[in-house]
Amino acid sequence: MLEKALSCFLYLYGLLYQVFAPCLVPALLSAKTVDHQQYLGKWYFKAAVSRREADIQKFKGLDNMWFTIEEPVNDTLLLTGHMRIGDNCMKQTWTYNIRPERDDVELEGRPERRTLLWSGKWANCPECIIFQEVEPPLNETDSEDSLSRYLLYGRQSDVDSELVKALLKNLACHRVSASVRPPQEKEFCT
Repeated sequence: MLEKALSCFLYLYGLLYQVFAPCLVPALLSAKTVDHQQYLGKWYFKAAVSRREADIQKFKGLDNMWFTIEEPVNDTLLLTGHMRIGDNCMKQTWTYNIRPERDDVELEGRPERRTLLWSGKWANCPECIIFQEVEPPLNETDSEDSLSRYLLYGRQSDVDSELVKALLKNLACHRVSASVRPPQEKEFCT
């Protein structure tokens, strides 16, 4: 009896909490309908956020990163990243395809990965964009995605810690709390 009463109490508490402190859901930018032209150009990496440290581990060594988005042909986005890891500069290119039947963009060579585009307003930054990278569970018996992380990018090179705080606050009710921010102590690579 006590167990049932406690269960009902927790259920009602959860409902009331959602009424008074709703979990914000960002605006999904459908890759097939969004104006790609407004997202072309230069972007600076601000933060990586996830439920698990393992999903963002590779970003911990970064001092800074920026990339450009180009649309060489219709329905294809070319991202060229310039990363500083320690004293070394690395350059990498990713090709994303926009499929008419999908809302996400497909990373060439990784069809199992979904890359969703979210409005930067979720981080109180209209001049930002958020990429969410998701990969399905490795095994059919797993209930959690094998990868799920959010990557925050902004148009300005300076790091505004308030952006990251706003994103973490909005993701907290989605049980996302692990984060990494590049220190940007060294020059950006060219």
